Amino acid sequence: MAVMSNPPDPNPRPPRFSCGPGAWDCHIHLFGPKPQYCLVAEAAYDVADAIPETYISLARVLGLQHAVIVQAMVQGHDHRRMLDALRQYPGRFRGVAVPAADISDRDIEEMDRLGVRGIRVMVSSGLAGVKAPRDAHFDERLIGRVAELGWHVQVIARATELVQLKDRLLALPTDFVIDHAGLPRVELGVNHPEFRAVLELLDSGRCWVKLSGPMRFSGQRSLPYHDTLPFYRALVERAPERLVWGSDWPHVLYNEGVMPNDGELLDLLAEWAPDPSVRRLILVDNPAKLYQE
Repeated sequence: MAVMSNPPDPNPRPPRFSCGPGAWDCHIHLFGPKPQYCLVAEAAYDVADAIPETYISLARVLGLQHAVIVQAMVQGHDHRRMLDALRQYPGRFRGVAVPAADISDRDIEEMDRLGVRGIRVMVSSGLAGVKAPRDAHFDERLIGRVAELGWHVQVIARATELVQLKDRLLALPTDFVIDHAGLPRVELGVNHPEFRAVLELLDSGRCWVKLSGPMRFSGQRSLPYHDTLPFYRALVERAPERLVWGSDWPHVLYNEGVMPNDGELLDLLAEWAPDPSVRRLILVDNPAKLYQE
């Protein structure tokens, strides 16, 4: 039986700093309304409706103007929810897809026209009990096809897996984006070879990292996830020009701790990047470049 994901906090509060005009949230998921948009039959978890209008209301509170819709693995290759949002709100959203290997050139071109800018590869979900579909791993032929359009490869993998993937990632014909700071093991520290591999990938100039999901790898069950701070600080110090921020709304399958308030979650960015000019890079300039605004 699928596990039901806890809903996000319905009462977000404004962050303590201004994001500035043109700010991006580079990692959200949209679901429903059901039964118009259903999950795959074998979905490992279920989730309440998280529709574009609800997210847009949240974004207004947070002071964000753009967002990147990431296809969830429980949606399979059915991109109707994402593509309909891209059609309905042109200019507000971009997309990261999980296309089937045999997707037609026509469908790829239509996705590109609507604002899809990446393909998602799932090595590790970061979610207990959720495994990647067989066809969500690296497909060199498919990656080559979308790379011609300037799409990137978004990878969700733990730092320990990124060590093994390093050469393969660097051989990709396009840039790649690592989710959730690489999901390091906090008990090992920032100087462990696992997290150093993430920093070395960032040094390549081909790699981007999402400053997102601290609750996904923290040993703590509520904000402010102090044990994750050294990892985010290390990333910001290393290459602020190739970092983007994401809320991970609606925080699917985060059932083991206190659901964070999204305003307080955004406030963490001021701790990770105290310099306002660096935050502007992360929230405005970098995502506009990566997602080809």
